[in-house]
Amino acid sequence: MNIYAIGRNYVEHIEELNNERPDEPVIFTKPDTALLRNNDDFYYPSFTNDIHHEVEVVLQIGKKGKNISEKFAHKYYDQIGLGIDFTARDLQTKAKEKRLPWAISKGFHGAAPISNFFPIQKFDEINNLNFHLEINNEIRQKGNTSLMLFNFDYIVSYLSRFFTLKKGDYIYTGTPKGVGPVIIGDVLTGYIEDTKMFEFEVK
Repeated sequence: MNIYAIGRNYVEHIEELNNERPDEPVIFTKPDTALLRNNDDFYYPSFTNDIHHEVEVVLQIGKKGKNISEKFAHKYYDQIGLGIDFTARDLQTKAKEKRLPWAISKGFHGAAPISNFFPIQKFDEINNLNFHLEINNEIRQKGNTSLMLFNFDYIVSYLSRFFTLKKGDYIYTGTPKGVGPVIIGDVLTGYIEDTKMFEFEVK
């Protein structure tokens, strides 16, 4: 099982981090050991002082495919969930300044909390889907999938040019504006529309 993630997929998030707008999806990966399931607590690691939350809609691949045409891409994902792409921003910034890979900042233990998944059909229109993150009952991030630079079908098609997508793979599809730090004691709650998808504590 693989975890693919899309960076810089919402314009306002690109702007808040002063990043360049991409012409093609920005791809990175996380190891499966980064997954945090079942609302398990997230334990703040000792190697960083600046963990940021990034809430994202997550697709689950339903069947194997490569070189998938965009018009057929919808046949290759069948479930949808919500996740957090935790980022050790201090480690990422340090790596970027030295033009080095920043895999550690995205792939450490517990860096990919993930909800249970629902069939795509549960939601009326996945390309116009509201989602948000609350921290301690305060909304910190709000997004809508209609605002993505690259939609779900394009992402799946694009990834499949380079990787063979397999059943059970996850795709984190990008975060909207509002990213920021978490601290010990925070409770993170994520929603797609009115459905609570996850709730866990930072310890």
